[in-house]
Amino acid sequence: MLSLGIRYMLLAGLAFAVMQVCVKYLVRIPAHEIILFRSVITLVLSLSWLVYHRVPIWGNNRKLLWLRGIFGIIALTSFVITLKHIPLASAVTLQNLSPIFTIFLAQFILGEKVRKWQWLFFGISFVGIAFIKGFDPRISGFYLGIGLLSAVFAGLAYNCVRKLKDTDHPVVVVLYFPLIATPVMGGYSLFHWVTPLGYDWFWLILMGICTQLGQVFMTLSLRAEEANKVSGLKHMGAIYGLILGYFLFDETYALLSLLGIALVLAGVVLNTYYVNLWSKKTSD
Repeated sequence: MLSLGIRYMLLAGLAFAVMQVCVKYLVRIPAHEIILFRSVITLVLSLSWLVYHRVPIWGNNRKLLWLRGIFGIIALTSFVITLKHIPLASAVTLQNLSPIFTIFLAQFILGEKVRKWQWLFFGISFVGIAFIKGFDPRISGFYLGIGLLSAVFAGLAYNCVRKLKDTDHPVVVVLYFPLIATPVMGGYSLFHWVTPLGYDWFWLILMGICTQLGQVFMTLSLRAEEANKVSGLKHMGAIYGLILGYFLFDETYALLSLLGIALVLAGVVLNTYYVNLWSKKTSD
């Protein structure tokens, strides 16, 4: 029987996969505008829920809530840029390095230990990144760096979420992203506006709803389990990306690029399995 935290993270992965497909379909709409629409929808949904349930919207640990929002904006902006410029599975694979950065940063932020075997698993994943970049000419060094930047800041945001579990409601934690992103991206969009047309509206609304669901499920997961037990499950997103990219966008990969994706996932999966095994051993 899967734990509640694992089930929440699997649901989050599915919601985010649908969101990523929406972004790929929004060819005309620039990244900042996509984030603006996503933020407005999340802001309305989160505020409506908090007001209805009479939960104070400003939270308790406001400094950390603001940091979580800022880190989330940088992570999502970088991720949307990579989604629009490199194949879906590759963009998702790069972003799925976030569990490794989450665990590495958790040493300093949460005081969680990284054991010797975990460094080996981290190394396997980074060798995979070298394969993806080296054997896929569609991925430039610039967009590779943007993808890694997204993973680092996502790791910082996840650690903030974990640290906020005892002080703030999960929907309040989710709220702080659109609370910051809406005025920032709104101001920029005033001077760089592209009007959505036709099905653009459908994809934008669906993207916002799926992102809200994904954020809430991810927050609930990180509140229910230690970061190093559930964050690795985000690797499912790369598998979704391979399948959806092939069937929806005709994206194909060279054998060595697929090997790179497999190595990234192997490192993340092995780390998740090892941490869960160690936790079970020490609790017996």
